[in-house]
Formats: sequence, C-alpha cells, structure tokens
Amino acid sequence: MTEVRAAPGIDQHAAGGADATGDTALHPTLMEDMLLARRLSERLWNLQRQGQIATIPPLTGQEAAVVGVVRALDLEHDWLAPYYREQVGMAALGDEFLEQIVMYWRGHPDGGRVPAGVRCLPPQISLGSQVPHAAGLAWGLKLRGEPGVACTFIGDGATSEGDFYEGLNLAGVQEVPLVVAVLNNGWAISTPTSRQTAAATLAAKSDAAGVASMQVDGNDVLAVVEATRFARAHAVSGSGPVLIELLTYRMGAHTNSDDPTRYVPEADLAAWRERDPINRLRAHLTEGGYWDDAQHAALVDAVEARIERIVRAALAHPVRPDAAFDHVMATEAPRLTRQRDELAARIDQGEHETEPGVSWRP
Repeated sequence: MTEVRAAPGIDQHAAGGADATGDTALHPTLMEDMLLARRLSERLWNLQRQGQIATIPPLTGQEAAVVGVVRALDLEHDWLAPYYREQVGMAALGDEFLEQIVMYWRGHPDGGRVPAGVRCLPPQISLGSQVPHAAGLAWGLKLRGEPGVACTFIGDGATSEGDFYEGLNLAGVQEVPLVVAVLNNGWAISTPTSRQTAAATLAAKSDAAGVASMQVDGNDVLAVVEATRFARAHAVSGSGPVLIELLTYRMGAHTNSDDPTRYVPEADLAAWRERDPINRLRAHLTEGGYWDDAQHAALVDAVEARIERIVRAALAHPVRPDAAFDHVMATEAPRLTRQRDELAARIDQGEHETEPGVSWRP
C-alpha cells in the first residue's frame, strides 16, 4: 500500500497510532463501507433508470477517498460539510442517514433532514459554498472551546470557485480546526483537471492562504485514513487547517444525465480500473492473511441485505403535500402557517392531488 508523507508543519507523531496498515480491527469496516458505497451507487443508478430516483451522482471508483476520511474522524465531536457525491460513502453515520440520502435523491422533502445526533450538514449542490460553511463551523468550535474539527469535501472543479478561496483564507487567518478533503477525480463534469487549473497540484492552492496541505493516493483507503488522522491531529492541536488532495478517478458518469464515453479516454479509464480501491484493499488484506474469499462473499451478501433494507425503508416513505413546510424554521412563522392552511384548502377543493394511497389533513 502507499506510504503517506505529511506536508511540512504537520506533526506525524501527534496523531498517535496513525498507521492504518497495522489497524487490523478497522480493515473489515473499511471494506464493508466501500462495498456498500459501490453497490448503493449502482442500485440508485438502476432506480433512477426505473423512474424511482430523480438524480444520482455515482461514487464509483472514489470510495476509498471518502470512506477513509470519514472513518478517520471522531464522529462524536467532528462535523462534516459535504457536497453532493460522497454521502453513499458515509456509512459510518448510520443506516438512517443513508436512508434519508436515498430519500433526498428521490426528491422527498424529508431527505434534507439529517438524523438527530449526526454532525453532518445536508447535501450541498452549489459548488464550493460548503467551504465557508465548514470554516464557520470550525471557527465556532474554536471560539466555544469544543473538541473536534470540521471536515468538508469538495471536487477538483470546485477549487476554481471563489467560495473555496474565501473559506480557506478565513480558516487560515483564524487558524481554525478545519480539514478540507479535495476529491481530485480527474474531471469537473467533462472538463479535465489539466484544463481546470495551471497549478502544479490542487494541494498547492493552499499555499496562498498559509494552510498546510497533503497529496495522497485517494484509491488507497489505508493511506487516506492515515493522512486524515495526521491532518486532524494537526488541526485540532490549534495549528490551523489542512487541505488534503486525494488523487482518485471517476470511473463512471458525473450524474445520470452525463455520458462519459464522449470525453473519457478509454485507455485512461482502463489504467485506473487497475487501481480499483476495493480490489486493492482486498489484495492487500489477502496477502497479509487477514482476508479470504469466504469472508468476502459473506460480506457482499451482508451488504446487499443492508442496502435492500435501506432502499425499501426510503421508498416506503409517502410524501405529505405539506412536507415542504417542515424544518424550514425551528418555530413555524405565521406566514408558513398561512401557506400550509392555503394548501390544505386547495386540496380539499380538489385543486391538487395527493400521492396515490396517501390521505392527508393537517
């Protein structure tokens, strides 16, 4: 597996036991999370084609870059500020979280509500805008003297957005406990990274903000865990934020509306398939005597059963016509109440139909 080298200014020893290669107790969990992310992406893709899901951005090929980061965090104290691709790789947040992500891509109003106790913001579609959000979260943790870091994910294309630079600059000036994970998957829809920036690396973009950075093989889940542990230890120690550039590849479409065969060179895709993160972890564990075919087959079956439960539960949620008014404010304002009542009156008059099988009254 890949050796991790921390950037200057990051104390590799501060993380304490950060060698993920030797953390054998974590290995089956990493494998399960990656298998679940792969199969859930594929399942949601099929559901979209069947008309049961509105949109889906697959994580295929990038599972290690997300799973490794999330599993290296302290989820009791750390906050996540995601964009829209990585949620299927966040199995560590629980099945209820994954269920609501399925509902989100279905278009269900309740899909944007994060389960109680989960320190994660809802999906963010506007590119780069989650970086200032995460910087604000991290600043809040620092001001209140609370333990933990804020961690945000962005894609390579989002590093060209103003919000990225503004958020990173604020985080650097205030020395907040922030980790920015950049998923450099080679493409911003159909724009290759080579046309996205003239910078030598995306990690180098942190230099202007005085922020430490690391560049890591994002298809090596153990390297990602180790790097994130280093970065988190640096950030939580009061030394300031860290940007991690995770080198990976998008082995599928940007979303269901995209056709990557029109622009992705087949030779490049074939080369990256040889670096499939799931196959790499499986080979590494098998070589070390920690894994075998029977264990893998049993885990695949368990993941399939888990996904089936998640998807069935998500699709079983009916859509109440007034659900869009929920969770807008902590205490409902009179204006929202009037709008809710107006909708109820229109339904009573037959102006709007409810979902088949749903009877509703406020």
